[in-house]
Amino acid sequence: MTEHTSHPKIVARLKRANGHLASVIDMIEQGRPCTEIAQQMHAVEKAITNAKRALIHDHIDHCLDSAEPGDTTGFKEITRYL
Repeated sequence: MTEHTSHPKIVARLKRANGHLASVIDMIEQGRPCTEIAQQMHAVEKAITNAKRALIHDHIDHCLDSAEPGDTTGFKEITRYL
C-alpha cells in the first residue's frame, strides 16, 4: 500500500489535536470554567473534522487515477464520512 502524500501532514494535525485534547482533560481536572473548556473542545473537534476531510479528499484524488472505469463503490463508501 502506497502512502498518500498528505498522510504526514494529516498525522501532524492529529498529533496537535491530541495535544489539545490532553489540555482539555487537564482543564477539566483543574476545574476551569466550562465556557473555556467548551471552546477548546470545539477547537479539537474542528481540527479532527478538518483532518478527516483532508484524508478523504486526498483518498479520492489519489485513487481516482487507479479506479476502474465506472467503479464508484469506494468513493461512495468513503464520502459518507464527509
